[in-house]
Amino acid sequence: MTAPVFIARLLGPLFIAIGAGILLNPTVYAAIVAEATHSPTMVYFSGLMSLLPGLAILNVYRAWTADWRIVVTILGWLLVIGGVVRIVLPQTTETLAISIYSTSASLTIAAVIVLVLGAFLSFVSYRQ
Repeated sequence: MTAPVFIARLLGPLFIAIGAGILLNPTVYAAIVAEATHSPTMVYFSGLMSLLPGLAILNVYRAWTADWRIVVTILGWLLVIGGVVRIVLPQTTETLAISIYSTSASLTIAAVIVLVLGAFLSFVSYRQ
C-alpha cells in the first residue's frame, strides 16, 4: 500500500464521521467551535494537533501529481498552515473562526465539504 492510499484510508472515514456529526448535530458543533475559540489553550492545542499530522503527511508524501493524490498533499499543507497560524496568531484564529462559523449555513457548507472530501478519499483509496 502506498503512502497516499494509506493516508486517504485514514482521513476519508474520519472526514465522513466529522461531516456527518456536524450535519446531525449542528448546535452541538456550533457550541464546540464557540467554546474552543474562546480558549487560548484550546486554540494552541488544536494548532499542535493540526501541525503534527500535517508535517507527518508531508514527510511521507508531498508530490504534486496530476491525479487524486494531490488532495493528500494539499491536505498536508493546509494542516501545516492551519497549525502554524493557530500557534503563532491565536487571536486571528478566534476572529476567523467566529466570522466563518457564526451562521448555521456556513457550518452546514463546511460539513458538506468535509463529508464529500471524506467520501472521495474513501472511494479512491478503498477501491484499490
